[in-house]
Amino acid sequence: MSQQGYVAAPPYSQSQPGIGGFSAGFGPPNSSPHYGHCGDPNSSYSATQPGVSKSTVPFGSSAPAGPPPPGTHQFSQTNFQNGPSTPGQQPHRFQGPPPPSNTGPSYPPYSRQSQPAYLNTASTSPTAQLVNQLNSMQINSYGPDTAPSSRMSSGHPASFQGPQLPPPTQQQITLPPGSQVPPSANNGLCAQPSLPPMARQDGIPGPVPPNPNFQQLPAQPPGPGYHPRQANYGPQMAGSQLSYPGAFPGGPPQLPGPQQKKLDPDSIPSPIQVIENDKASRGGQIYATNTRGQVPPLVTTDCVIQDQGHASPRYIRCTTYCFPLSSDMAKQARIPLAAVIQPFAIVPPNETPLYVVNHGETGPIRCNRCKAYMCPFMQFIEGGRRYQCGFCNCINDVPPFFFQHLDHIGRRVDHYERPELSLGSYEYVATLDYCRNNKPPKPPAYIFMIDVSYRNVNSGLVKLICDELKTLLDKLPREEQEESSAIRVGFVTYNKVLHFFNVKSSLAQPQMMVVSDVGEVFVPLLDGFLVNFWESRSVVINLLDQIPEMFADTNKSETIFAPVIQAGMEALKAAECAGKLFIFHSSLPTAEAPGKLRSRDDKKLLNTDKEKTLFQPQLNSYEALARDCVANGCCVNLFLFPNQYVDVASMGLVTMYTGGTLYKYNNFQLDADSPQFLSDLRKDIEKKTGFDAIMRVRTSTGFRATDFFGAIYMNNTTDVEMAAVDCDKAVTVEFKHDDKLNEDSGALIQCAVLYTSISGQRRLRIHNIGLNCSSQLADVYKTCETDALINFFAKSAFKAILSQPLKMVREILVNQTAHMLACYRKNCASPSAVSQLILPDAMKVLPVYMNCLLKSCVLVSRPEIPTDERAYHRQLVMAMGVADTQLFFYPQLLPIHSLDLKSDAVPAAIRCSEERLSEGGAFLLANGLSMFLWLGVSTPPELIQGLFNVPSFAHISTEATSLPDLDNPFSKKLKSILEHIQSQKPYTMKLIIVKQREQPEILFRQFLVEDKSIYGGASYVDFLCCVHKEICQLLS
Repeated sequence: MSQQGYVAAPPYSQSQPGIGGFSAGFGPPNSSPHYGHCGDPNSSYSATQPGVSKSTVPFGSSAPAGPPPPGTHQFSQTNFQNGPSTPGQQPHRFQGPPPPSNTGPSYPPYSRQSQPAYLNTASTSPTAQLVNQLNSMQINSYGPDTAPSSRMSSGHPASFQGPQLPPPTQQQITLPPGSQVPPSANNGLCAQPSLPPMARQDGIPGPVPPNPNFQQLPAQPPGPGYHPRQANYGPQMAGSQLSYPGAFPGGPPQLPGPQQKKLDPDSIPSPIQVIENDKASRGGQIYATNTRGQVPPLVTTDCVIQDQGHASPRYIRCTTYCFPLSSDMAKQARIPLAAVIQPFAIVPPNETPLYVVNHGETGPIRCNRCKAYMCPFMQFIEGGRRYQCGFCNCINDVPPFFFQHLDHIGRRVDHYERPELSLGSYEYVATLDYCRNNKPPKPPAYIFMIDVSYRNVNSGLVKLICDELKTLLDKLPREEQEESSAIRVGFVTYNKVLHFFNVKSSLAQPQMMVVSDVGEVFVPLLDGFLVNFWESRSVVINLLDQIPEMFADTNKSETIFAPVIQAGMEALKAAECAGKLFIFHSSLPTAEAPGKLRSRDDKKLLNTDKEKTLFQPQLNSYEALARDCVANGCCVNLFLFPNQYVDVASMGLVTMYTGGTLYKYNNFQLDADSPQFLSDLRKDIEKKTGFDAIMRVRTSTGFRATDFFGAIYMNNTTDVEMAAVDCDKAVTVEFKHDDKLNEDSGALIQCAVLYTSISGQRRLRIHNIGLNCSSQLADVYKTCETDALINFFAKSAFKAILSQPLKMVREILVNQTAHMLACYRKNCASPSAVSQLILPDAMKVLPVYMNCLLKSCVLVSRPEIPTDERAYHRQLVMAMGVADTQLFFYPQLLPIHSLDLKSDAVPAAIRCSEERLSEGGAFLLANGLSMFLWLGVSTPPELIQGLFNVPSFAHISTEATSLPDLDNPFSKKLKSILEHIQSQKPYTMKLIIVKQREQPEILFRQFLVEDKSIYGGASYVDFLCCVHKEICQLLS
């Protein structure tokens, strides 16, 4: 069967090494202070740079690219599977010239193989002038027949190939020569002259050339072809610019100065269009996972997923569903090869829950060599008596109890009766060999630990928590067939000392025991501390009534923190069970005790090499505490109620490493913020969770997992440890080649999670997925998924900022974006004028998402942004799955004035830009953490009456954090939309009402991510021009 291929030109020049991986575990990497993923910037385009030794390979780099040493290749699964990297080959992460930054894939457009969304058959739609020479931008879409192709006959049966995708469609945007950058780019990357090739080999950057932009005087013309525009700049402040366009400090959102015609935003790729096209073509349909390497519908598309041999995309999404055949090809394209795994993702009621396989005392069937679990990738031979492992090719005997005859096509006759042979995801009941100390585990426990310092008692928070727990404890999670929950509960209060409570069912009154030696915490009681709520109900209710009164007259304002976690962990350890701590805390722990913190919120560190310390914990003791918690299966959920700096980077560390969730309510007000907090608490307690979990990712020969990102702890290079893992947590795993792959057998991945269920049963959850492999770069680009790419880039960048300057991380992102697109243009696109920006169809919205990532508060060093807010967002994103990062970086903006009350449909979203808003409209914006209702000054009075029950715009109060319950169709419809958006996200979003031209509008505008940001981030149009200029430099 012949397949259309593309002629790939040789790589730009030399292979590029990358910046090595980060060290597993905590702290900075062992060797190189470099971006774990961002490979070396210049390498692919220039010869080896002088002065950099090639042998230093950062920890975590990939194994040698050639064949493995003799005698090892059959064992690559066991020995090298995810082992420490073998020095020798440079990692291929984001390599490119270092000065520009290359960390950023943004959301690859949703790789649908249909025509690009921006068809513009007229090849020149003259739009408008960008600055003085950017005349027109036009988009030509190249369908299957226009791109040059070499007809290659691939002799493999189609079943191995996956669906035959048409050659990549691409999007072309014309930028006339000499004008690729808008003047606003003076301060950014874009205005850089091409950088001298230096210091970018093997991920150990040497001196980076000074950024010319920082030395440019405001009145100086930015470069040939531009008129000086002094009007746009305030005085330049050294060091505060982002190194990409539009990044000057204090730049107003709208630049003063002569009115220039702008590029027509409708002529550049729209994320909304990509989302809507995918919904139109795949929404509401059944998506069957029966083909290797097929690209799933986007995360934003609702469909029914049917597991027919590969894991559902709810569990695993990949950055590309076709891996390049060799490491050389991978280095050339620079597309990260990664999977985002959400092992406990929620499955909607209309999809089948996972089957549980129980082989009794024999336990799961596994390959003798690589230890992979029985799955659809195992091939039965010799009449069914033996099977060949799909991962390491080892031939194993089939245990007698598992024997079954084969049919005429070599498949077992019980194939469809056994989940482990026919499905991509299933569970095994584990045997005692998989349990701690070979003893069956006990059901987990939840310990509630309440800060009873003066502020919390006085604000009413302590009473609120106690009242809520009385009803909430009835809703503890349980197995479907169980009548009540097996989870036991315990209670602790604290200020400068700890108070443990005995709530044994035989007691008439709860008893309090005080631990005042917080330096050496011990658990003062075992019997009666952790109890079954049903049995001790009256004593527990009695205690919850008493706590607010007991501390009503307290004057203690100082608190401890680390000893609280220590006490909870010791209690779980003594009870020999895993569990969760729910800690409700409000201030910086300044009392004399281990883990005491000082305020270190120093704005002078911004834009210096020491800025990274703001994201690191103050004390090493928090890392040690996290390690002990993971070892004892103790997960920490932290609810913070700060009204000033609390050092989230230190206090949140244990939560992050133990797979817990961090919630933060700034300046908590009982009336305004209780609904949000209580909703978060209810959702968290009811979540389906796996406890004391360990995850291992196995791969078929030729590649292996090298880096892991998430709310996880790693003691070695292969085992991902999680004290708990819930339905919202995702681990992003990066893969590298250690040999050549094979087009026939593809690239197979198996993720196994060993965990204790809420009822105390030890189980294994298995997810399998098969990807294609190709020698054609076009196939790799065609099957990319922008949303997964952005998830990967965000996590790798947010991990990198712990060890590298932010400016370098931002440059790596920009550079990486340009590299991926330049490689596509050079090797896959049809020839065209240099002035044209050509984007692969599956990545056409990558630049807009990448720009959103670059503008996120974590990567923007501005004194106006609180350090705690940056650390908080960083921690949240590290644990997010693909759907959550998609919405977080590109919010949903709905025109609610155009609600159709007659249908159930939600109005189509619009692009996140101020020019899409109208004075006569009302718009709802949500990003998973925040939700705004923006009202234009001319909003119709009937709409205002229907929503707020007040007569006019002037009467609307912006103090309200929810809409009134009104009995009219408009109000009901909007409420149902709010509930629907909310139901799909892990965090409860507090509604903020914003009136046009009033102060709070500044906050709302930060979420209009296609516009220039008030903190100096580039607009989408400017960033696209910047990337285009980088591409042109790489190709010249």
